[in-house]
Amino acid sequence: MGTTRPVGDPARRGPAEFVEMDAVEMAAAELEEASRTTAAFGEQAAEQVAAIASLVAGAFRSGRRLYAFGNGGSASDAEHLVAELVGRFQWDRVALPAVALTANSAAVTAIANDYGYEEVFARPLSALIQAGDVAWGFSTSGRSRSVLLALAAARRAGARTILFTGAGAPDGLAFDQVLRVPSRITARIQEGHILAVHVICALVDRAVSGWLGV
Repeated sequence: MGTTRPVGDPARRGPAEFVEMDAVEMAAAELEEASRTTAAFGEQAAEQVAAIASLVAGAFRSGRRLYAFGNGGSASDAEHLVAELVGRFQWDRVALPAVALTANSAAVTAIANDYGYEEVFARPLSALIQAGDVAWGFSTSGRSRSVLLALAAARRAGARTILFTGAGAPDGLAFDQVLRVPSRITARIQEGHILAVHVICALVDRAVSGWLGV
């Protein structure tokens, strides 16, 4: 999966560093940091991103489903991914069977209230996931219990498992694919995640079009 080279230090994120900067200087500093992270990510992640796209496309070709989930901004990333697959990304194709487990607020809040928040994704997955499906979790820290428990439940059911995370995630995460953005800064990690999502969606579009001959 390549060697993660972290870019940026979370201690840098306090306001003291920026207090002497004007708005343009601060914007330039943030954009430069984002560019460095993207460049480092691009150097190390292309092979793994292609492998994840192949895993996802293969599941769809076999008639399987994809389930995506995460918390906060990562919930938005999961829903963004599903929107691209159920709708379309670059060109028209068949709708692809993907579900965002974050999208049902009644289910999420009921499970959190009755069973505890850490079960909000694992419980619906236990009802829905089947062998050969794909469970795709987003956690910038790699430590979100709700995400890790759901991926573990999916793995026990024989599903394929993907975790999108950052450089600070613990080692030894036993999922099929663990994609780490080389940063410990949440914003940079999320930017890397959505970039990888877009590349994967483009590759899946190409694969599906190839099957259909369009």
